[in-house]
Amino acid sequence: MTLVKFNNEKNGVKNYSPFNDLFDSFFKDSYYNDSTLNKVPAVNIFEAEDAYHIEVAAPGLKKDNFKLQLEKNVLKISAEKATETESNHRKVTRKEFSYNAFARSFTLPETVDFAKIDAKYEDGVLYVTVGKKEEAKIQSREIAIS
Repeated sequence: MTLVKFNNEKNGVKNYSPFNDLFDSFFKDSYYNDSTLNKVPAVNIFEAEDAYHIEVAAPGLKKDNFKLQLEKNVLKISAEKATETESNHRKVTRKEFSYNAFARSFTLPETVDFAKIDAKYEDGVLYVTVGKKEEAKIQSREIAIS
């Protein structure tokens, strides 16, 4: 009779089981991983003399996927994209659905002119320009010294 000793410890975890690796790899390599949970795109916000500029990084989308809504002083930027793939191999049919969506909301200051909000989508980036009211624009003048 031969005795085989198993090391049930991996990375300091006692009672380690190879099933843990299988379980983890299934969820990490399939749909439920960190990149799936963090589908909110990165945003850059700049203030210029006459407007605020918002840049939303959203590659792979089309202009028609976006929806911008203004409700009171909250600007909501959202997008939805649904895809469907189907493959037929060896008497097995597989149909997969993919649905991606995000929404970001921005509270706009009182200095915003709500009639001057424009957006364009170009090269994977949504550019939103929010104009300022005339009285909110940075006014510069030279002050005389007496």
